[in-house]
Amino acid sequence: MNTVLAKQIAEIVYNGFKSYRRDFQEITRAAQSRFENTDWLGAQQAGRRRLAIYSEHILDVALQFNDALAERKITTTLWAQIRAAYLRLINHEYNAELFETFYNSVHRHVTEDRDVTDLEMFVTSAHPTPPVTSDEAIFSAYRTENEVVEMLLDIFHHFSFKLPWRNLEQDIGNILRSLAEERTEIKSAHGLEIQILRSLFFRNKCAYIIGKLSYMNFTWPVVLPLLLDDSRQLYVDTLICDEDELSVMFSFSRSYFMVDTPYPHALVDFLQTLLPNKKRSELYASIGLHKHGKTEFYRGFVEHLQNSTDQFIIAPGVKGMVMTVFTLPSYQTVFKVIKDRFPPQKSITAEQVREKYYVVKSHDRVGRMADTQEFQNLIFPRERFEPALIEELLSTAPSSIEVSADRVLIKHLYTERLMTPLNIFIDTATDDELHNALDEYGNAIKELAAANIFPGDMLLKNFGITRHGRVVFYDYDEICYLTDVNFRAIPDPHTYEDEMSAQAWYSVAPRDVFPEEFKRFLFGRKRIKQIFTAMHGELFDPVYWQSLQNAIIQGEVTDVFPYRRKKRFTLSPKEENA
Repeated sequence: MNTVLAKQIAEIVYNGFKSYRRDFQEITRAAQSRFENTDWLGAQQAGRRRLAIYSEHILDVALQFNDALAERKITTTLWAQIRAAYLRLINHEYNAELFETFYNSVHRHVTEDRDVTDLEMFVTSAHPTPPVTSDEAIFSAYRTENEVVEMLLDIFHHFSFKLPWRNLEQDIGNILRSLAEERTEIKSAHGLEIQILRSLFFRNKCAYIIGKLSYMNFTWPVVLPLLLDDSRQLYVDTLICDEDELSVMFSFSRSYFMVDTPYPHALVDFLQTLLPNKKRSELYASIGLHKHGKTEFYRGFVEHLQNSTDQFIIAPGVKGMVMTVFTLPSYQTVFKVIKDRFPPQKSITAEQVREKYYVVKSHDRVGRMADTQEFQNLIFPRERFEPALIEELLSTAPSSIEVSADRVLIKHLYTERLMTPLNIFIDTATDDELHNALDEYGNAIKELAAANIFPGDMLLKNFGITRHGRVVFYDYDEICYLTDVNFRAIPDPHTYEDEMSAQAWYSVAPRDVFPEEFKRFLFGRKRIKQIFTAMHGELFDPVYWQSLQNAIIQGEVTDVFPYRRKKRFTLSPKEENA
């Protein structure tokens, strides 16, 4: 009887994943149509929708699962039988590893068992290597003796767009000039080879052609971002052929790409040859497979624990009022646990904090908000925790922590990439580093605002700086949509007593914000305040914020470039004067 039931449940989970995957691919395939129709708001909605459908399919499978059980209790033996039956179903599937992740999600949803074992789940993948697929299924190879222009034309004509090119001859000229400037190692066209991924990468208002350029013993990434002008004509905006610049494109602070591919494992393999310092978990997440990215992260984390000996410690920096944050010095990740109690000035609940983190995950992060992974019932070895951290967790989040002789169980937490807090970075920065960091800080606030996000608490301690020098926001308990804020100028005082009063002489509603006050709250040192004001003084003017609100209300979607603006190709004189 149990064998029949196990097979029935395995088929429910198997079919549930196939249904999810069809919906995922349908949304993803429509990205090119949204791009060609300049449906930027539709693209944002599609990103949110694609993120939401995973949980919807898990819930649907869980309901069918429970119906199949018909009040019978699920046991370890039954789970093992379900796993075995499921394994037989997926053994010949190319995406067996994604099937495994979906199965694990179902298991975690329907069971109260906190232990994670390969007896019931796929803690270790049974399919670390999928069936071999030919290179031609992933990329097209282009070789040249001397005809570089013809080779580039072949690349562009491979991708079928319904829209015309504005001036492809000019684009190719720009590409070749940029390539000669940036890759002086290339002495001739003879021997050049380019491998171009067959799938376009769509995000925001851009389509990306991505591949690998080889010459002699050299290899570099090659990326051609495609944009549309006001007449809906295609043009190449720049050439990227540097690993660091590509890494910024695939940053944890960016939204997930829409990439239509039946072979995600092979695609990630290819991307990893371009970005060897990126973890597979990050690359899976970057192409929208964030749940499998979470699986890869967990497996990598467990392996790291087995091969390291340092202890978890309280994260350096100013302690937050909402989260207790800890880290492992040898691992570039922070772990964030919601506290049980918040101080009076934080009028928010734990559930609202979780909602805000989901808003960030589903929103366009424009390269300025860190992505997170959410875990439940995560178990750590107690011996790896410093006593001070155990004490901190038990005192600030006792409802989320269970400590035994050999393990620490945390019922709910977020993981996030470790960054240097901006306030700590500034304390030891050189003059050049200080100016760059403050400029980045202002740009981060402006780009978040243009994406309809108001950070709320904009203190330096709530921002981090990456190894590429980019400033990223990571404290989300006070974020809200920019359009929900009422930006006001401070009224003139009516009397001398008003002017001298330590209290506001004017009414303040819950959503009122007075940008003039930012100077006083954000900067303790006069010199830093002066530098920032010279760079981004408009942030202290309510009119600036109101103009951004009006643009968002009118449906404008801001251009977001994951590369430096100075890298963009210069328009021709005719176009500049148009």
